[in-house]
Amino acid sequence: MVVIAGLVGLPVLPLFFGPWLVLAPVAWVVVGVIALVVVPRVRWSIHRWEETDTAIYSRSGLFWEEWRAAPLSRVQTVDKSRGPLERLFGLATVVVTTASSKGAVRIRSLDAGLAEEIAQRLTVTAEGEQRDAT
Repeated sequence: MVVIAGLVGLPVLPLFFGPWLVLAPVAWVVVGVIALVVVPRVRWSIHRWEETDTAIYSRSGLFWEEWRAAPLSRVQTVDKSRGPLERLFGLATVVVTTASSKGAVRIRSLDAGLAEEIAQRLTVTAEGEQRDAT
């Protein structure tokens, strides 16, 4: 009985709530599509990194771009971190700490296996780099 009353009353709802009854779900769908399609593409396009035999480079930022270079001769630690969401999606962050006052160089949202490989390779390369960068 309640279901029938609801179905009969459904066409009358726009008279009481106006266009909000239709606009609210449409707005949620638009926001959802933007969050699922547009945001990952923009984040992917503004985050870059490169590893060479002498340094590690990272670039990020949409409006204020930051480019960082960490010479391997200045590397103090190489860490891999994984937050709860990163674990859920199989991702990890590589953190390369140097003596820089700007802090560590972070390479975010890497595949967990690739992050482990990079962290090991950077550690071995940094250990082999015994000369002082000053």
